[in-house]
Amino acid sequence: MNISQLAKMAEVSTDTVRYYEKQGLISAPERQENGYRRYTEEHAKAVRFVRGAQALGFSLTEIRAIVPQLAQGAIGRTDIEQHLQTKMAQIDAHIQQMQTLKTELAATLASLRCAPTQPIGTGAATAPDSGSGAGAAVARKAFARNKKM
Repeated sequence: MNISQLAKMAEVSTDTVRYYEKQGLISAPERQENGYRRYTEEHAKAVRFVRGAQALGFSLTEIRAIVPQLAQGAIGRTDIEQHLQTKMAQIDAHIQQMQTLKTELAATLASLRCAPTQPIGTGAATAPDSGSGAGAAVARKAFARNKKM
């Protein structure tokens, strides 16, 4: 099949197919005598695998690390389970970071509650640090200080 047929079958653009090939996510196809690429059903499966893995939150870099094992049949159920568990742990950590950031934002917003005519100064405020929360504490103190003025 040609690149257009593969793209249609895998529900991606031809540019996506070329990009995946250039990035080593799918193997380079054989060339016909006229120089055109000749893709196989294996290429379509590989493109669908990449798209499916992306939909599950895997980056192209993470997928690229799995593709050679998959192509050689060297990846088993246990390996796949491990990749999925690792991704879920990463997502859990990200959710926790986002919840911490949301809490910091809510506390900062609450510290801004003041009379509508009260000027709010932000000169001493710093951007929140979603890792430790220290930046948000400084920002809240700065906002609270300016609120009293």
